[in-house]
Amino acid sequence: MKDESTMMRVQLYRSLHGRLKAHQACVRGLGLRRMHQIVEVEDTPATRGMLNKVTYMVREVTGS
Repeated sequence: MKDESTMMRVQLYRSLHGRLKAHQACVRGLGLRRMHQIVEVEDTPATRGMLNKVTYMVREVTGS
């Protein structure tokens, strides 16, 4: 696993139903498949861009 500082935890809290195909693809690319699922993704410019595109559906989770 990567260094703790280069990883971030992301949660899907809104449904993919009825969203744009490009936004659905971003969420799937982040590894999120179900509502309220939390995944750890590497903090890179690419993943930040994907998160910025779908900010209304995902949130960054802090703590453990």
